[in-house]
Amino acid sequence: MIRKVKISDAKEIVDIYNYYVLNSIVTFDEKPFSKSDFEQKIKKISSDYPFIVFEENNEILGYAYANKWRQKPAYNNTLESTVYVKNGVHKKRIGTKLYTELLKQLKEQNYHVIIGGLSLPNDASIRLHENFGFKKVAHFNEVGLKFGKWIDVGFWQLIFN
Repeated sequence: MIRKVKISDAKEIVDIYNYYVLNSIVTFDEKPFSKSDFEQKIKKISSDYPFIVFEENNEILGYAYANKWRQKPAYNNTLESTVYVKNGVHKKRIGTKLYTELLKQLKEQNYHVIIGGLSLPNDASIRLHENFGFKKVAHFNEVGLKFGKWIDVGFWQLIFN
């Protein structure tokens, strides 16, 4: 089931995220986060924007949220989206289910543009975004450095009518 995040979800969420911190280029964070780091993140983001989790058999298997794109007032109707799925459960379409709900909520709240920033290569995330109508609008070569390797970053944009 998909539901709104709770502070008590922080431990499971940080465990999902820290796997990617330590083992992948999908995030440029390099040091694992603590449970309290994610409690603060949940409080801050969920006070203003949708932050949801996918829970099955009392276990969180993924989460998604939207957050401010940039600080200037002109960007108030543009958000950046984030989705993470627990390692090992990617074939269950959890990311698709989370994005379906997140985008529904954002559209209902009258946001205009949603941005997805992806480290590349990342075929699964590209497919996810493009299946929802996101279009690639930017590609920056070698802007991130992780695990001693230069990483490209692309941005995908969805404009609600």
